[in-house]
Amino acid sequence: MADGMSNGGAGHHAGFWLRELPYLAILLLTVGGVAYVSMERTPIVPFWELVAVASCAACIYAGWADAADKEARWHLVWTQLLHWGAFLGAMNLVFLPSVQAVADADSTSLFLLLLLALGTFVSGVHTSSWRMGLNGVVMGLCVPAVAWLDQSALFVALVALVIVTAGAGIMWGYFKLKG
Repeated sequence: MADGMSNGGAGHHAGFWLRELPYLAILLLTVGGVAYVSMERTPIVPFWELVAVASCAACIYAGWADAADKEARWHLVWTQLLHWGAFLGAMNLVFLPSVQAVADADSTSLFLLLLLALGTFVSGVHTSSWRMGLNGVVMGLCVPAVAWLDQSALFVALVALVIVTAGAGIMWGYFKLKG
């Protein structure tokens, strides 16, 4: 049982998470960056550049196994470098002072998330990686969700407070009956 199943499948699960790690990392970095910018109201250009470079690396990782030979791998690397280089160029255009003069931090972060979602989805299509494509779709769906949360922060906080209060009341009652 060399496939990791002798220990209850832990090796299989570890392999699964290692394969999925690049995709989850990109998604978490992206959502975390948007949340940070939404709270701080300050664009963080180096962070978004890091996310773009990490996305490029994840896309190359995703397409590497399907590249049949050395020529196909070079093609994959160059197309991804050009693709994500174009994203970096577009992103830096968003951060130009003339653009920032008419855009606030919220709209900038949403626009970057939308750009990153589109870039990730298209890159997933070009590398034939359904995971990268799905990442792009999830990022794209985060755009209206983040906009709604930004507009409804007080409502969301009140609902969370009610849920926590109700949960505490239920737990208090439960432990009072048990004790």
